[in-house]
Amino acid sequence: MDKSEITTANKTDDAGLVQANSSEKQGQGNFIHDIIDQDMASGKYGGRVHTRFPPEPNGYLHIGHAKSICLNFGTALKYGGKCNLRFDDTNPTKEDVEYVESIKEDVRWLGFDWEDREFYASDYYEQLYECAIKLIEKGKAYVCDLSAEEIREYRGTLTEPGRPSPYRNRSVEENLDLFRRMRAGEFPDGSRTLRAKIDMASPNINMRDPVIYRISRAHHHRTGDKWCIYPMYDFAHPISDSIERITHSICTLEFEDHRPLYDWFLDELGAYHPQQIEFARLNLTYTVMSKRKLLELVKNGYVSGWDDPRMPTISGLRRRGYTPEAIRNFCERIGVAKANSTVDIALLEHCLREDLNLRAPRAMAVLRPLKVVIDNYPEGQVEWFDAEINPEKPELGTRKIPFAKVIYVEQDDYSEDPPKGWFRLAPGKEVRLKYAYYITCREVVKNDAGQVVELHCTYDPASRGGWTEDGRKVRGTLHWVSAAHAIPAEVRLYDKLFTVENPDEGDFRANLNPDSLQILPDALLEPGLKEAKPGDCFQFLRQGYFCMDPDSTPDRPVFNRTVGLKDSFKGGK
Repeated sequence: MDKSEITTANKTDDAGLVQANSSEKQGQGNFIHDIIDQDMASGKYGGRVHTRFPPEPNGYLHIGHAKSICLNFGTALKYGGKCNLRFDDTNPTKEDVEYVESIKEDVRWLGFDWEDREFYASDYYEQLYECAIKLIEKGKAYVCDLSAEEIREYRGTLTEPGRPSPYRNRSVEENLDLFRRMRAGEFPDGSRTLRAKIDMASPNINMRDPVIYRISRAHHHRTGDKWCIYPMYDFAHPISDSIERITHSICTLEFEDHRPLYDWFLDELGAYHPQQIEFARLNLTYTVMSKRKLLELVKNGYVSGWDDPRMPTISGLRRRGYTPEAIRNFCERIGVAKANSTVDIALLEHCLREDLNLRAPRAMAVLRPLKVVIDNYPEGQVEWFDAEINPEKPELGTRKIPFAKVIYVEQDDYSEDPPKGWFRLAPGKEVRLKYAYYITCREVVKNDAGQVVELHCTYDPASRGGWTEDGRKVRGTLHWVSAAHAIPAEVRLYDKLFTVENPDEGDFRANLNPDSLQILPDALLEPGLKEAKPGDCFQFLRQGYFCMDPDSTPDRPVFNRTVGLKDSFKGGK
């Protein structure tokens, strides 16, 4: 198979530019873009920039993949180029259509469009097979009968060279015959492999005759049972890049030691040769990024699913209330580095707060209600107060908040024996109700267990709107909801899934946070939230940012706490 044949499957050259719903500049301080700038100046690749995002459909994408998505699609956008979405579907035993669809949804949600360039490694199975035949014909590949355990044993170590397989010197004719019979299904699974013949003494273990095909009678989600041999990623990856005429094959740092193998395959095949460039993957504190570990969390019921709001998956972040703009901004801020490091999750939360502060409407919600009766307020009277929708955007105007004789406040906003500096409700203490009146606590009602269940207060009619003619001021301001108008709701308070910064140290399951989810079934919301839809985000005053969950019903909304109001990021405002 010559160079021209390898490139005939390229279907990308005449496609349009990558589109994204983002105006943010990409690549400030980005060493990959520095390389591309040099290539553009020298005319390498004819001034083209063509990248690809190549996920394996064996799980849901996480925040680390978001960095790669933003880098690959954003690079194409920056240079007026193209970016392919290519699924590395070479391991059918772990892959599923569910994962394919979730990946496409995540990429679209982040604001990127691959247009007509949706490809699969399985699109190239026949060409990959022909490339393997060519390597055999050149004496650069052979069929090996060693088991997987024996191959590992023969490979050697970092300090000891490997040993050649006893099948390494089979003739070209015998190898061609055995490989074709492998494809025909004559041999049991795992009984034979096709290996590249490179150098068993290489200091790079990846070059010690790596396996490039294995026998596996696994049903493939796209090709069905047509194939019983499947290529390895290290073989399929460079050839797929070559077929698609990729210019810059951007990979995470763990593939740096695989680059010589990437180059070897393309050089031996005489193929069009993209440039592989490695960058540091994203690591976050209090988070695991291994898809294997995330899958274990899902399968063993530690979380409710791949989209559990505690998961670092893009679908989990979306359900929790993260916005694509916040994630793209985060990926831009952390930059692209050559060395691995760990980013404080507080920076991700800071980017989210910055975004939600501008876009989230304000609302009042009482999460742990305490009943308050205003004794001197007229029975049956209802007043409607104007409340701002978002103080950051006064052009949005105001909303109406009902006020009546019975309201609810937070249980934590009352103390029978308040500490010094307490500015909330206490016996005889006056506070301001946001947008409404000053009230003073006069009487406390307790149940048989001695718990406070009701407060009786009086209000100052002259304090309407939160101020008085005599200039009297109070320091405490509480949020509240009218009992007659409140919407019952369930609120889920999410915290970090792990209790330590690096949960990968030791058994990650031992570091799970038992308090990562707290469900409050009796929350009450202001009536304006009746029109909210799943995915809508709000700032609950004094509580944080919350997002309506898909579990919501018309009669009972469910809200997830997206992030608190407090910003622990040192670079934050």
